[in-house]
Amino acid sequence: MGSRPRSLGANLDSPNPIFERNHLLEERGLLYHESSGAVEQVSSPVRREVVNRSLSSMKSLESDESDLEGGKLEKERDKTIRNNRAVKIQNQALLSGLAYCVSSCSMILVNKFVLSGYKFNAGISLMLYQNFISVIIVSTLSVMGVISTEPLTWKLIKVWLPVNVIFVGMLITSMFSLKYINVAMVTVLKNVTNVITALGEMYLFEKHHDNRVWAALFLMIISAISGGITDLSFHAIGYTWQIINCFLTASYSLTLRRVMDTAKQQTKSGNLNEFSMVLLNNILSLPLGILLAYIFNEVDYLSRTPLLRLPSFWLVMTLSGFLGLAISFTSMWFLHQTGATTYSLVGSLNKIPLSVAGILLFKVPTSLENSASIFFGLLAGVFFARAKMREKSQGQ
Repeated sequence: MGSRPRSLGANLDSPNPIFERNHLLEERGLLYHESSGAVEQVSSPVRREVVNRSLSSMKSLESDESDLEGGKLEKERDKTIRNNRAVKIQNQALLSGLAYCVSSCSMILVNKFVLSGYKFNAGISLMLYQNFISVIIVSTLSVMGVISTEPLTWKLIKVWLPVNVIFVGMLITSMFSLKYINVAMVTVLKNVTNVITALGEMYLFEKHHDNRVWAALFLMIISAISGGITDLSFHAIGYTWQIINCFLTASYSLTLRRVMDTAKQQTKSGNLNEFSMVLLNNILSLPLGILLAYIFNEVDYLSRTPLLRLPSFWLVMTLSGFLGLAISFTSMWFLHQTGATTYSLVGSLNKIPLSVAGILLFKVPTSLENSASIFFGLLAGVFFARAKMREKSQGQ
């Protein structure tokens, strides 16, 4: 009788290897079945509660770990996307800038080659052919829906006609001057346009410039004068046409600024994008160009020149037409990818390789003094662009 309580006490209090082993096996079996999704019955409610708590804690740990891993993966993915996007934007900016520089330089060099290399004495006809190509390409792209252009109305034409007359004069005088003057001096003399434009802005729009801008403009005038004095291939007719071109180019810029708001009111959308302006200018230039070709007796010259029977000449002429339109497209693309500041600075820097290429390709006779004047004028153009940037940033 006395031994039975001891036996019961031993079963409850003392460690029993068989009981412990069965208990562990039971818990392991429950954990295995729980992890497999099949919950079996447990003999003790307390034990069931302990097991459930341990399982929930394990699930929460696994969930936290998966959330952390997911967050890291998402951050890495976002970082990769941002890096790829930045590289793509940089590549687009570089590609658009390169396309703009190549097209603008090539246009001037090809025109110089047509007028001086082939000795083609019909600059107005060259302009007409280039504008005709632009009209065909822009109209085709507009019909295909690639670009959007505003429909031409008589109200819009009447508003735009003064601008177009200046535009045609600007192109023709540029052709005439390029026939007689080397490319490097043309780029330096074009800086005079900035001086005239700045004076026009001051008197017409009451826009005042800071001292850096005026200093850059003064350097441009000095470089143009010194370049003309030291130019070994100086041609009075060419310089006269170029000075007229500077006045017409500045007038075009100032008139365009005044007419633009009125022209936008005459369109259906209330806007006038670059493609519409290209189409409008080139279409309106055709009848005016034909009239001027008769006045300057280019029709008689075209009927006698053997150049029109050369396929290579037509190829170069057509290339110049495509390049003229390419400047409009690439300038808009580059401006969209970067901004007005970068666009202005690159345009100024672009004159340096253009001048060097013009001297080398056309074997222009030059001197150390003339080369220094050209380089000085090109640096003045860069200084002017930087001064305008700083003025703009301070104005904002």
